[in-house]
Amino acid sequence: MKKVHYMDDEVIGSESPQGRDASLFKPSKSEINLYQRHVEDILSDSAYKPDGEKISLRNLLDISPTLSEAASAIIDDSFTRCFKSNQTEPWNWNIYLFPLWCLGVIVRYGILFPIRLVLLTLGWIIFLGLFLPVHFGIKNHEEVRKTIERGLVEFICSVFVASWTGVVRYHGPRPSRRAKQIFVANHTSMIDFIILEQMTAFAVIMQKHPGWVGLLQTTVLESLGCIWFDRTESKDRSIVAQKLKRHVECEDSNPLLIFPEGTCVNNEYTVMFKKGAFELDCTVCPIAIKYNKIFVDAFWNSKKQSFTMHLIGLMTSWAVVCDVWYLEPQTLKLGETPIEFAERVREMIANRAGIKKVPWDGYLKYYRPSIKLTEKKQQKFADALVSRLGDSVDWR
Repeated sequence: MKKVHYMDDEVIGSESPQGRDASLFKPSKSEINLYQRHVEDILSDSAYKPDGEKISLRNLLDISPTLSEAASAIIDDSFTRCFKSNQTEPWNWNIYLFPLWCLGVIVRYGILFPIRLVLLTLGWIIFLGLFLPVHFGIKNHEEVRKTIERGLVEFICSVFVASWTGVVRYHGPRPSRRAKQIFVANHTSMIDFIILEQMTAFAVIMQKHPGWVGLLQTTVLESLGCIWFDRTESKDRSIVAQKLKRHVECEDSNPLLIFPEGTCVNNEYTVMFKKGAFELDCTVCPIAIKYNKIFVDAFWNSKKQSFTMHLIGLMTSWAVVCDVWYLEPQTLKLGETPIEFAERVREMIANRAGIKKVPWDGYLKYYRPSIKLTEKKQQKFADALVSRLGDSVDWR
């Protein structure tokens, strides 16, 4: 058993998490020999070299790096794993545990969920009863109106967290309003924003959403100075960049919160940060968010689940437990590029939250490889295959 020492809130072990993770996929010598014999048996009936010897597995892999790439993707697809939900292991598998599982279902769905639903409904009634008159009634006192609106948004976010029985521990100094300052955080779900918003009224950069979420964006959150974008619109990039610069230069603006990954990741990995947030010539304040998955997986897979169903899943769980760390502010170092700055901040967040860095762009999850790229790969493989084997293989 490996010894782990705790020192200054950091875990120092005899082996890095990446090393332990990679060792899980490393085959033993006996497995390699078994695979080699199996492949060579298959090839022996139809594939021979000119001198009559069988083509070995090593020679087969020498045909093209494409085979090696495919094998690596099958063994360790680090991109797909960034967006996989946590699969809970069934524990109600015998006569002793099944009654306890049934009791838990009754408590969560029959008792906790109705109470939480009533709490959330009352919270919305109070919020709308106060927000709408303030938002549309107070026009001549803008500073007073903004102060009240910030307090009401923090209130409704606290109601949301309470409806999940949220247990959130905040570490570090609370964010303050300053010019030339932005906050960046890793992104697991839209509830990241809610959890951070209940402590500080952030203005956030967020993808436009349909339905009731989109309605809240254009009414309630618009009052905080939030900035919306549509990743399908190419013109939005320049418009958002201009709004960002104006926002960070204004001292009266709410603190700006950015999720530079650009997509939700499963809180076990962190994908590449977009460099736009690090080109604003301002102080960057990293925020690390880590969820405890013992009660529920907070990851929102927007391709498989609507946000409404995601919230219902949280409200029918036992609790949402997470830690939030406000880390030391960072500035661009002399001779450092925005990309290097982004990677340095990403490493800080990854180390503090205990998640793994992967060299992937999160936007790849929204796009499929083009047909031209696929055909180019296929042609490259075919050319390498023919040049390597030539006429030495009987393809019958």
